[in-house]
Amino acid sequence: MSAQAYLEAAAAGIERLHTQLPAIEEAADALTGAIVAGQAVFAFGASHSFMLAEEMIYRTGGLMLVNPIFPHGMNLSVRPMTLTSQLERVEGLGATLLRGNPVREGDVLIIASTSGRNAVAIDMALAAREIGVTVIAITALEYSQQVESRHSSGKKLYELSDIVIDNCAPLGDAAVQVEGFVQAVGPLSSVLGCAVVNAIATQVVANLVARGVTPPVFVSANMPGGDEHNARLLAENRERIFYMD
Repeated sequence: MSAQAYLEAAAAGIERLHTQLPAIEEAADALTGAIVAGQAVFAFGASHSFMLAEEMIYRTGGLMLVNPIFPHGMNLSVRPMTLTSQLERVEGLGATLLRGNPVREGDVLIIASTSGRNAVAIDMALAAREIGVTVIAITALEYSQQVESRHSSGKKLYELSDIVIDNCAPLGDAAVQVEGFVQAVGPLSSVLGCAVVNAIATQVVANLVARGVTPPVFVSANMPGGDEHNARLLAENRERIFYMD
C-alpha cells in the first residue's frame, strides 16, 4: 500500500534525524548565543525550501525572533511556478537578497536547500560569512554529495556553512516506488525539514529558559488572549523583529 509506504518512509526519516541531534543542538546553541547577545536570527530557502522559513515564523509555539528573508520571485506564489527553478540558479541574487535585509556581524542565518547546489543559496552563504554571520545549512547530504554545483565556485551549500544539519532525505528527495511506475514519488524534505527547524526552536527555548531568559513565543491567535499576548511580545522585541514592517 503506497500511502503506508510513504508514512513508513517519513517515520524512518524522522528516526534518522536522531543522528543529527548534535548538529541540531549546535545550531540551537548558536541561535541562543545570538539572542542573548542582542543579535538577530534570519532564515531563507528558495522554492519549497522556503516552507522551512515559513514554518519558523508567525507560528503557534514558535519563536518570534526568526526573520524570514523572502525569496522574491522564488517562492511558489510566482507565475509560472517554473520561474523559481530558473531564478535560484542566477549568480549574485543570493548576495543581493541578503543585502536587502538588516543582517549584521554576529547574526545567525539558517539556509535551507535540499540539493544545496543552486547559486542563490551558495551566494547567500558566501556573502553572510564575509560579514561575520554564522551560517546554518539544512540540506540533504546524500543528495548534495552526488550532484554537481551550479555555482561558479564549484562549491555546494554544506561546504560553505558553519553548521550543517542533514535532513536525511534521499537522493532526488522522493522516497516511494509504486509498482508499475518508474518514477519515485513522495518527497520527504519538507516533512523532515520542518521537524528539524521545530527541534531547533524547541531547544533554543529550553536554552533560554535555562539562562533565565523568557523567550518570546507565539500563542495561537485562536486561543483566548492569544492576540493580546502576541501583540505585547512583538512590541517588546521590536528591535529584532523585522517582518512586521
